[in-house]
Amino acid sequence: MLRSILRRAIAAIGIPLLVGAVPAGARAPQVVHPALWEVSDPDTTIYLFGTIHLLPEHYQWRTAKFDQAMASANELVVETIVDDKNPQKLMQAMASLGFANGLPPLVERLPLAKRPALEAAIKKSGMPVQALDKMKTWTAAVILLGGKFKEMGLSGGVEGVLRNDFSTKGKPVGELETNIEQLSYFDRLPEPAQRLLLEGAIDDKESMNSELGGMLRAWSSGDVNGIAKTFDRDLSGSPELQQSLIRQRNANWSKWIEQRLDKPGAVLIAVGAGHLAGKDSVLEMLKKQGLKVRRLQ
Repeated sequence: MLRSILRRAIAAIGIPLLVGAVPAGARAPQVVHPALWEVSDPDTTIYLFGTIHLLPEHYQWRTAKFDQAMASANELVVETIVDDKNPQKLMQAMASLGFANGLPPLVERLPLAKRPALEAAIKKSGMPVQALDKMKTWTAAVILLGGKFKEMGLSGGVEGVLRNDFSTKGKPVGELETNIEQLSYFDRLPEPAQRLLLEGAIDDKESMNSELGGMLRAWSSGDVNGIAKTFDRDLSGSPELQQSLIRQRNANWSKWIEQRLDKPGAVLIAVGAGHLAGKDSVLEMLKKQGLKVRRLQ
């Protein structure tokens, strides 16, 4: 359903969100094996790794095969750079897009039956109601969902670890999109769609756990078909969102990869797992461009 797309977009498509650190619990480590691919020519190797942007702390996703690819790469490219220690760039992007004058109070943007849940979510978030009332509906949804994810024990996922590793080694880190470019996908949504996203941001924790648990299981086992089925189902009722969030971005990135093959070296590209699954994935677009895609893990 459309109301679940915001959650999936943040977790596995790639919409920037600051959740902050979540204290590690006492759970036993869980070793997982996400999918990893390679596209290459005689002097260039590009590794493609599907990520989850928010993960439980106890997940161990770095395998020997992945570490080998990461060590050989002399450059990291992510969807967009979100630094929770220096969030000014993201905050500026959100401020430039996410506010408007003359908006109705946030609680009045949902049906009467949904308002008590929204009021409870606002109270739990600690955000002043007056500030949320000035936000566009999608902005408030992102803010409230960030608090919900933190409550669920989810924190920064794969990309932060990779950025720190490459930066520590003095290797460059690039991005495929700016923060503003990513946020603009939601800013262009019509208001009725934004309100459905807000409803999804205040769903009960149990339904969110169930939904994200299924996505995590598919990602953990490298079940690309499972990931694809999830996104195809959720996006089937909104072709505009499917075009904006998936097809157009994947087309842009596949062209970037094709052009990057003209430059020697090894690159690790880490993007949301939803972009590497399904008939409109980056991988399928690369194959249509005549490139050979090899799965490594």
